[in-house]
Amino acid sequence: MTDAANPVHDLIARTVSENPVVVFMKGEPDAPRCGFSSLVVQVLDHLGADFVGVDVLADDALRDGIKTFTDWPTIPQLYVKGEFVGGADIVREMFQSGELKGLLTEQGLLTA
Repeated sequence: MTDAANPVHDLIARTVSENPVVVFMKGEPDAPRCGFSSLVVQVLDHLGADFVGVDVLADDALRDGIKTFTDWPTIPQLYVKGEFVGGADIVREMFQSGELKGLLTEQGLLTA
């Protein structure tokens, strides 16, 4: 999936491999700069999940690179244990169905 010639993809791959839960988002977790990013932060906070937020607005190459890394056109993007989970709509649906809590618990990132 990553292209060795693309330093942005290398950064993304390293970030998702080094952090169990990562959200590539607009803004910071304490100050999201779009409603979709805010929604994902609220869901993760509600579940009590520790996560790293990466502000894609700080770097145009990162903002474009995250979309090509996953071939997913929108931001935010949630990763759990290196795997792409989805964007805001998917996170909301998984939260409402209990699937997101189950995934995080199963991965040892939440206590049951």
